[in-house]
Amino acid sequence: MYNNLLLFLSAIFLFAMDTVPARPLLPAWTSLLLTALGLALFDRLCQTLVRRSTLRGASGFFRAEKQTQILALIFYAGALHLCDAKFYLHKIPGGATVPALVSLAGLLFFLVFLALIWHRTRPHYNQVFDSHHSRRSFILSNIQTNLPIVLPWLVLSLTYDLALILPWPQLQEILKSTWGNVLFYGLFLLFILLVLPPLVRRLWQCTPLPEGLLKDQLTSFCARQNFSAKFYHWPLFEGKVVTAAVMGIIPGLRYILITPALIETLTLNELESVLAHEIGHVKHRHMLLYLLLIAGFSLFVGLAAEPLTYLLLSQDLFYSLMGQIDVSMEALLALFTSLPLFLSMLLYFRFCFGYFIRNFERQADLHVFTAMGSNSGLISAFEKIGMITGKRDEPSWHHFGIGQRIDYLKRCEQNPGLIKQHRNKLRLSLLIYVMVMGLGLGLTRQIPIDQLTRTYEEKYTAAILQKKLHQEPDKALWLRLAGDLLQHQKMEQKALTAYEQALALEPGNPALMNNLAWLLLTAENRELRSPHRALTLARSAATRAPQGFIFDTLATAYWANDLPAEAVSAEQQAMRADPVNAGYYKKQAIRFLSVSYADDLSSSQARPE
Repeated sequence: MYNNLLLFLSAIFLFAMDTVPARPLLPAWTSLLLTALGLALFDRLCQTLVRRSTLRGASGFFRAEKQTQILALIFYAGALHLCDAKFYLHKIPGGATVPALVSLAGLLFFLVFLALIWHRTRPHYNQVFDSHHSRRSFILSNIQTNLPIVLPWLVLSLTYDLALILPWPQLQEILKSTWGNVLFYGLFLLFILLVLPPLVRRLWQCTPLPEGLLKDQLTSFCARQNFSAKFYHWPLFEGKVVTAAVMGIIPGLRYILITPALIETLTLNELESVLAHEIGHVKHRHMLLYLLLIAGFSLFVGLAAEPLTYLLLSQDLFYSLMGQIDVSMEALLALFTSLPLFLSMLLYFRFCFGYFIRNFERQADLHVFTAMGSNSGLISAFEKIGMITGKRDEPSWHHFGIGQRIDYLKRCEQNPGLIKQHRNKLRLSLLIYVMVMGLGLGLTRQIPIDQLTRTYEEKYTAAILQKKLHQEPDKALWLRLAGDLLQHQKMEQKALTAYEQALALEPGNPALMNNLAWLLLTAENRELRSPHRALTLARSAATRAPQGFIFDTLATAYWANDLPAEAVSAEQQAMRADPVNAGYYKKQAIRFLSVSYADDLSSSQARPE
């Protein structure tokens, strides 16, 4: 289940971070054909991987499942970025109003890949677990098993989107506020605590443990531990996997799930030891801590995604790649923004989340000393499980190996101080986690968003213009815009060259003549200034386009040529053409009468345009 959690988190993350381009990379029929070919290739590769694993029993089945799941993520990411799957899914009815519907469609698209995996692994599954699933029942069974993983996310997304479109402005203001978000997530937590456990129990088709001696003994053991729960058979992998689990925090909605294979394999003392382990999870509030760890990462990504994205896009590497790689800027932008966050999610759950899960399991193991006073029953149960599974010494990212768990229990038997030491280690780890997350969130608030945004926008605009100039070198518009950007960046010689090239292509363009005239009047590099030529250009521009800012340029040109009366007259024309900015033009007129151009060779002032 932990592997499947990481699988679905990865798929959801890939879809969420993908952008919807203004235009698709490929026509619809081409994208559809390419998607179909990708699915066919993926199906063939799944068939090959499963065929290679059929001789290795259960371990081969799980190995093939893991390999094909990783392959599914790769093909899914390819379909999103190369076939513009999100662009076309975004067109579903209601998608623009309720974005969660688009996300649901994206998840259903990922289920197509998983369905192909289940189709190919079904014969192997039936052989290993002595089952008789049809193709349809096997796929439905897997969907039911995995639905609880994505159900909270679906409910949260849909509820939030629907609340935002309700005709209640006050509700929308509450949801957009900080305390409103806290309240919303608090209600969502109640959903997880109250609704999810019984729903999951039904989806997993668990059945009540029959009345009888075993149930009475387990219930009596729980009562001695001041613990209450309902017992259910868990038909995981046809009930042939030797395992148990606890689900739910509230006593009336708390369930102990036990597979039939576990009951058949273990003695009563061993079952009580396993039960003590599950009680340990509840006593130490591990399920609430799981929610804290997941919510912590979600909060961090939500607050850090924007500043970290701008920080990344402020780097020159992105724009150099944009010029070198022949892909759409939207696709490259999506890659640059989603890849770091996706990798951080994988690293977080693989190492940080995995670290806590492993140590929570160890703490639950150690609860057997409190519940039973001895670890012999749990060690005996582990030995049997290790022998049955053949994985006694094989650890995973979310559990210590069975051999490691046995060895630690024996060490704690000899040195009980290790139990307290482990509890203190976990408390310190959680404290460090909270401090690091708090520090990280604080640092994201210190990132200069406005400055990074300006840097990003300038570089992005420059890259777009560079690509446009490469594609259409004879179009004056791109040269003029490049000149405007270069002038803003104080690269005046390059701006002058761009304006001259544009003017050669469109000699009668008033905006172009005006901007070139302004550069010739206000350049910080005084060797580039040419008041006489600027006056000629400004006159021609004002004749063709009598606008306020062009009259202001003409006034500045008159002033630069020692014609203050004409400058004031031009500013009066600017006031009539653009009364909204009359105050600025009035100040300019006063300036022209009080200071000469030769005495005031400062750079240009900001002006309305």
